[in-house]
Amino acid sequence: MLSAQLPSVLSASPAESRLKGPVTANSVRCPGGDNQLSVLAVKDGRVHEPMWMSEPEEHDYPAAATYLSLLAPPDQVDSLVASMRVVPVVHHKAKDVLRAAALRVLPRDNPHVMADLDKIAKKTRLSPVLMVRGDLARGRAAQIADGYHRVCASFYTDENAVIPCRLAFLDEQ
Repeated sequence: MLSAQLPSVLSASPAESRLKGPVTANSVRCPGGDNQLSVLAVKDGRVHEPMWMSEPEEHDYPAAATYLSLLAPPDQVDSLVASMRVVPVVHHKAKDVLRAAALRVLPRDNPHVMADLDKIAKKTRLSPVLMVRGDLARGRAAQIADGYHRVCASFYTDENAVIPCRLAFLDEQ
């Protein structure tokens, strides 16, 4: 049934489409499970199955909190993680996520990257990435609070791969 939907999705303008968000050369947003959207990769004119879940896994939030607790006080961490639970998923290329976070791609032989590459090869969907937006004016890089290894594995499959992210904003007054 998905293949029957693709021609209308690919030919529809964003205004005509019943789907939210733009249709780009690198991704097509199509209805996923649970009335959510999944990202399909379009490469060489062929549509590939989604490699991402539509929502982060529950255990990703405490992992993000643990990492962020090294950078911010508890009340700020709680606020950021609460925001990650409700902000909409946004999509960015793997190479852009790494650059915004000022991180290098981890080696392919990193055990966690290898595990995620294995999941990709087995067509097991990965959990979206949890991030905190950087601040260009202050020279502060974005933070990958959870999902660095998934971003790296995705980068190795295609540096232009579109990654779903929950992007929280640091509220500073």
